[in-house]
Amino acid sequence: MTTPTESYDSYAFPPDVAHSVDQCLAEVDGIRFNERIRAHDATLWQGDSEAIGERLGWLHVGDTMRQHEERLLQFAEEVRQEGFTDAVLLGMGGSSLGAHVIGQVAGTGANSPRLHVLDSTVPGAVHAVAGNVALDRTLFIVSSKSGGTLEPNLLYDFFRSTVERELGAKDSGGHFIAITDPGTSLAELASQKGFRRLFLNPPDIGGRFSVLSLFGLVPGAIAGVEAGRLLNSARHMAHSCAATSGAAGNPGAWLGAYLVGCARTGRDKLTFITSPRLGGFGLWAEQLLAESTGKNGQGIVPVVDEPFAPPESYANDRAFVYVRLEGDSNQESDRHAQLVVEAGLPCVTFGLRDGDSLGSEFFRWEYATAVAGALLQIDPFDQPDVQSAKEATGQILAEFVSAGALPAMTSRAGVLKELRDLRAPSYLALLAYLRETAEMNSVFSEFRSQIVAARRTATTLGYGPRYLHSTGQLHKGGPDSGLFILLTARRTEDDRIPGRPHGFGVVSQAQAIGDFRALSQRGRAVLHIELPSEDPQELRAVLSKLAGPDTD
Repeated sequence: MTTPTESYDSYAFPPDVAHSVDQCLAEVDGIRFNERIRAHDATLWQGDSEAIGERLGWLHVGDTMRQHEERLLQFAEEVRQEGFTDAVLLGMGGSSLGAHVIGQVAGTGANSPRLHVLDSTVPGAVHAVAGNVALDRTLFIVSSKSGGTLEPNLLYDFFRSTVERELGAKDSGGHFIAITDPGTSLAELASQKGFRRLFLNPPDIGGRFSVLSLFGLVPGAIAGVEAGRLLNSARHMAHSCAATSGAAGNPGAWLGAYLVGCARTGRDKLTFITSPRLGGFGLWAEQLLAESTGKNGQGIVPVVDEPFAPPESYANDRAFVYVRLEGDSNQESDRHAQLVVEAGLPCVTFGLRDGDSLGSEFFRWEYATAVAGALLQIDPFDQPDVQSAKEATGQILAEFVSAGALPAMTSRAGVLKELRDLRAPSYLALLAYLRETAEMNSVFSEFRSQIVAARRTATTLGYGPRYLHSTGQLHKGGPDSGLFILLTARRTEDDRIPGRPHGFGVVSQAQAIGDFRALSQRGRAVLHIELPSEDPQELRAVLSKLAGPDTD
């Protein structure tokens, strides 16, 4: 096994994984990956070379963003001086997940607004945020690369109307800023509607690779993060990746070889162990890996926030990565990582000295994902199967406007038996169109623990519609090894979104139906369960019936 550089805190591989990783490293060297990616050679990957070439700006983002560092500091001070106590980010996927972890880990919090990330159309989630902030002291960040993403546009309509009603139309524009690419409809809207600020991001940075661009740095700055510190960290990692032509000494290439090397031995369920404060990092990496590699019937399945289980509960489809933050409450995560290694399961540990080290880790994983795409012979920068669920949602909303009702979801015959017979290397994906709360997460954790213990099967959890912009590509374009339980709750008629013929309840239900259709059309095993309400106890009662071996 090639010895990692000092960039890696520790690693432990069984012999077959060690051999597979070495083969991957040799392949990376054989295609001269490091040399060619520095030259922006888009032929490293399968796909549209012209489109790929327009998505490589993340490689130099540490340098590109230098010009914005002082501007971001000044804007953050302006926000504090204006007396804003809260900032609400309206965005999805690459426009929200990175910003969330930056604010969670690196934000100072001293006299800075609290950062809320709203990436849901579930009515309870929307109204929970609306009821938890003082509108006259809240700044809304409308974030969308394309400018046409459904969810932030609907959320903007709702909150703009609410702010105008509370504060008056004249004063409402100062409560909104936008982050988008040049020339988008959102950029035009920001200019027309008098937004406080419009931030235009370089268009050559794809959404899930944009965490170190303005999409991550603007919300981070508002939350008290110094962009320069993150970018310095990222530049250090970029230099480490570029400084050597050998893959074994390249931190990003080495991680990419580990990811694909494990997958080639059947260990395609990459299970994350993180320090408590790094929980958001797992969700960011989940999107990066799932949406980048989940296509052409293959892909790496990220397993995030799964409760720790005894190593004997893990099948041989697992590989592990431990992302550890120095100074955090690491006793439990340290112990679990140690047990995984002692059990002979593949595991690599990366250590972060502090919150500023996030910049380095973000770049490492982005580089590794690009390497994985080359080894898998796919295009890691597109997401062809995400569009199918969007189109289905649009059709269903049109049906609602025409018929006044939403269509039903009918699971295929035998799906309950498939659930009862589920074993590794299959995995169970929970897709919940419910408001995320600590109580809901606790119930899901209990169920996931039961499934792992009883079936030795990996489990994932995604809240809708967030997961559509994260793992949705993997679910439909990746390996046909998932069984999906899609959960919704019965809802009463809700108020209309201003300017729209429906409310958030209809939108979130239409998104659930749209994904159900898209999964079904791909032949995926998907079970729909409608809960009487969003009471966590009702969820627990339903899931307890599914956890045992005698599911009917």
